[in-house]
Order: sequence, then structure tokens, then C-alpha cells
Amino acid sequence: MSERKEARSTFRSPLIWLMIALILAGLGWWQLGDKQKPAPKGPPPGMNPSTPVRVDVARLQDLDIYLRGLGTVTALNTVVVRSRVQGELLEILFKEGEQVKEGALLALIDPRPYEVALNQALGTQQQNVSQYENAKRDLQRYQTLRKQVAIAPQLLDTQAALVKKFEGQIKSDQATVDNARLQLSYTRITAPISGKLGLRRVDAGNLVNANDPLGLVVITETQPISVVFTLPENDLPAVRQPMRAGEKLDVDAYDRADAVRLAQGTLMSIDNQIDITTGTVKLKAEFKNDDDALFPNQFVNVRMKVRTIKGALTIPAGGIQQGNRGAFVYVVGPEGTATVRLVKVGDRTAESLVILEGIKEGERVVLEGTDRLREGAKVRVIESGR
Repeated sequence: MSERKEARSTFRSPLIWLMIALILAGLGWWQLGDKQKPAPKGPPPGMNPSTPVRVDVARLQDLDIYLRGLGTVTALNTVVVRSRVQGELLEILFKEGEQVKEGALLALIDPRPYEVALNQALGTQQQNVSQYENAKRDLQRYQTLRKQVAIAPQLLDTQAALVKKFEGQIKSDQATVDNARLQLSYTRITAPISGKLGLRRVDAGNLVNANDPLGLVVITETQPISVVFTLPENDLPAVRQPMRAGEKLDVDAYDRADAVRLAQGTLMSIDNQIDITTGTVKLKAEFKNDDDALFPNQFVNVRMKVRTIKGALTIPAGGIQQGNRGAFVYVVGPEGTATVRLVKVGDRTAESLVILEGIKEGERVVLEGTDRLREGAKVRVIESGR
């Protein structure tokens, strides 16, 4: 039994050594291949690459403070031109879309029925005037006879009452004549205000009724024109303070994209209450609109200048960062390293903001590339702002 075990161990020993040799050979070949691979590119050990950044300098300047809101262009006056009398519309004397002056003739209604009514009223008036004059002459005769005690007093009183009756009748006739003339004048439809005409709503030849809700045409007063816009209630004190001092606040109207300035005007009034559902207040500004850049019911963006800060230390709004300790900026020093500065921010606009504490005039503030910066990091300025 022992002889068999010795033979088996002797048989296995060379195989074990062969396997070990093969493993060692493979390890040697793998290490040789690694040595032949190119070394990865990168900065030498111990050196940090500089971070490219865009900077701008803090500078002193006068800064205009604007409030922004959304507004709707509103005509100062809008009138639906209606006929005051009934009749056939003979002629349309206006062109759609044109500007008209107050009192301009717009349309004609058939005047013949109203001319007849006027002549009838004049005839009745003339009859009553003749009777009145005759009654007055009789009264004078009765007064003379009464002085001579030739007639009874009752007869004189009756004639005086008749004269009074005709006087009242003449006044009534005059009112009828005036009304007939007024109705006749209504056959000439004129513009009640100056403004721009819309599309006509009825054609010549149609029978129009008095005070038809549809009307003939709509006139909107567009020169000047107003814009109604809203501001948050927190901005109300900044508006009321200069208005109480008698200052006129400039208002600019921009297009829907807030890119093109359409018109310049002034603030006219503030609504007398705040909308509790939105926390906003309505304001109205007026614009001359000589070039018709503003159109009724047009949507506009509004910018209103409320004050100007003289000699403010400003930086672009993109330079400010927020952290656990508050607002801060990255300042690039003369040696080309970034330093964190805590700052105190004042008023701001869409493009700039005022720095009250933390940096000085002329220092360079990082605008872009801040996400890769740390305290003391090397930077490389690639472009300057403003």
C-alpha cells in the first residue's frame, strides 16, 4: 500500500512544477506589455491648470432703477357711432381705418321726413303768433274802454287771460320747431371725438334705426393713447414717493418680446386699491403715439424709471453668487488667482446691481466660469465684459 502512494506522489510532482512555470511566464509577458503602452498625457505632478474665466471690473456710475410690468394698450376714448333717428342711410362719407377730427361728417340719412316735420311745426307756430298778436291788440282796446267805464271788468280779464294763453302756446310751438330742427340735424352723422375709424358695420341704402346697438362704426382715440399695466404691491412705495413730490415718471413700452421699444410716455395715475387675488396694483401711463406704434388691446412690456442712483458701485448681475454665508463674488487678484469675497447687495436692474460692501472700484469680478473655481484657484482671463 505504501509503495502505491509513493508512486502516485512521484507522478504528480512534475505536473505541479509545470503549471507554476506557465503561470510565471504569463505574468512576465503581461508586465512587459504594460511597459510598452504610451504614458497618459497630463500636467506634471504638483501643477494645477488655470481655469478660463470671463471677468468685468466694478465701476462707479449713475444707475437708473426701473420697475417692470405687463400692460395692455387702451384707447383713451372709444365711441360707437349710432344714428339718433330712423331713416334710409343715403351715403357713407368716411374711409375705414382713417383718422378723423371731431365734428367731421361721416354719413347722411334721408332728411325729407324731418324737413316736412319742421315745416309743419313752423306753420303751426306762425298761426299761433298771428292769433297772439290779434289778442294783444284786442286787449289794448279793452283797456282803453275800461278806463272809459264802457265795458265790464270781467271782459277785460278774459281778454288778458287769452293773451297769456297764446304766449304759452307760442313757447310750446317754438319748442316743437326746435325739436324738429334738432331731429333734422341728426340726419347728418358727425364724429363725436377725434380718433381712428374702424370697419363700417352698415352699408348705404339700408334702413337704420335710432340708437341701434350695432352702430355705424367705432371710433377709438389713439393719439394720445394709454397703457394699463400692473406692478407688485411691494413696488408701490417706490412709485408713490416721487409722484407725491410732483415728479413725472418716464414709462417705456416694449414689444411682446421685450426687445424693441415702441413708445415713450409718462405715468398718469395709480388705481385706488390693490387686487387682493393677485397682490398687484394697476397703473395708467399716457403716450403721444404720433407714429401709431401702439394699437388698442395690444400686449406690451412696460419699464418705468422710478429713480437714479448717483455714483453707485456696480457690477453685472451675472457676477453674483449665493452660498451658505450669503451673497459672494469671485475676485481675480493681480497674481491671477480667484478669491471669494462676501458682498452686500443693494438695488438691482436686469443687467446690473449695486454693491454696498465687499469690493472696491476697479477690482475684477468673475462673470463666467465660476462653477469650476475654488478659493485660490489659478485663472486665465479670456474676455472682459462691458
